[in-house]
Amino acid sequence: MSRTAGALTLRSMAVTLAPGLIHHPGWLSRGEQEELLAALREAARVAPLFTPRMPRTGKPFSVRMTNCGALGWVSDVEGYRYQTTHPETGAAWPSIPALALAAWRELSGYGHDPEACLVNHYVAGARMGLHQDRDEEALDASVVSLSLGDTGVFRFGGTQRGGPTRSIRLQSGDALVFGGPARLVYHGVDRIIAGTSTLSPHGGRINLTLRRVTRPSP
Repeated sequence: MSRTAGALTLRSMAVTLAPGLIHHPGWLSRGEQEELLAALREAARVAPLFTPRMPRTGKPFSVRMTNCGALGWVSDVEGYRYQTTHPETGAAWPSIPALALAAWRELSGYGHDPEACLVNHYVAGARMGLHQDRDEEALDASVVSLSLGDTGVFRFGGTQRGGPTRSIRLQSGDALVFGGPARLVYHGVDRIIAGTSTLSPHGGRINLTLRRVTRPSP
């Protein structure tokens, strides 16, 4: 997918938040956001949103989620893992939307496509505690995150729990890349600022996280 001149200008606005942690404000145009949202709605017909639960305790997350790609991330009383099928329907996950795949190819710097696209849906009051994305074998691959809808207050720290943190606001169309020394930073979403986007009449925030899970064959 080729970028327009306006989109290429936005590329120069990339902000390095920490070594390897790069924020790309407005990476997706409004038209691209609408196209991606429509693709996700179609994907959700095949793989409906479900409520993950914490390992051991079974406590439900405040976000609902689904996945696209060959593998999908799930969490329940048995633990965190990737699997090839939806935990409730047993069906295979739908394909990763073309716009999300294009963002990965342009931003990840990795020579192989992602296998998983985790889709988190946040409504008012939903949040995500500080955590690391470390359930993948291919930790040399960056994680690419795309935001749609209402602004989310994103918090990040270092690679050790309990260290100092910073927060920024991720708006609809923003991209964020975790790579290199930032691949295992602790991060989370403190809150959603309702009414900050007109992308969806229902409000809320959708976050896509593209990940390479397995190591490519030599």
